[in-house]
Amino acid sequence: MIMVRESLLKLVQFVSIMLYVLVAGVMWGTWLSLARTMTSYDAATFLADGQHMINNLATVMAVLMISAVLVGAVVVVLLFWSRSTVVAWLALAGLLLMIAVMAITLVVEVPIDNLIANWTEATLPSDWQQIRARWATFHTLRTFLSLGAVAAAVAAALTTR
Repeated sequence: MIMVRESLLKLVQFVSIMLYVLVAGVMWGTWLSLARTMTSYDAATFLADGQHMINNLATVMAVLMISAVLVGAVVVVLLFWSRSTVVAWLALAGLLLMIAVMAITLVVEVPIDNLIANWTEATLPSDWQQIRARWATFHTLRTFLSLGAVAAAVAAALTTR
């Protein structure tokens, strides 16, 4: 029974890490390839790139982020139940970081994405560049929080006996 429980824990930790990596990977790739330079794009380029990314990522990221948080919570519960206290705290730190990523996404990024999705060059608001800069700033924050979540989840898995 103990072997089954340990195997289940390892499997759930693996799935959790993979989900965290997928979320962080999209964040990192977007930050590395777009967010660092998008504040210098002209309106047409910004709208084309932004709207393509919103269309390609909105549904996928919703599923990945919710799944990452749910599976991460299961890991934390299993670790506390197994009395792996230090490991559980590491996993909890990763989960809290991933929850912060999701909160930033829902409170800041998604509302901005919803605006951008409906903009055209003719309907851009006068403060569109400030809105774009806000998106880029918060995207940078959530990118590095997501990398921290991956690091904490991997540390927990490596520390689990």
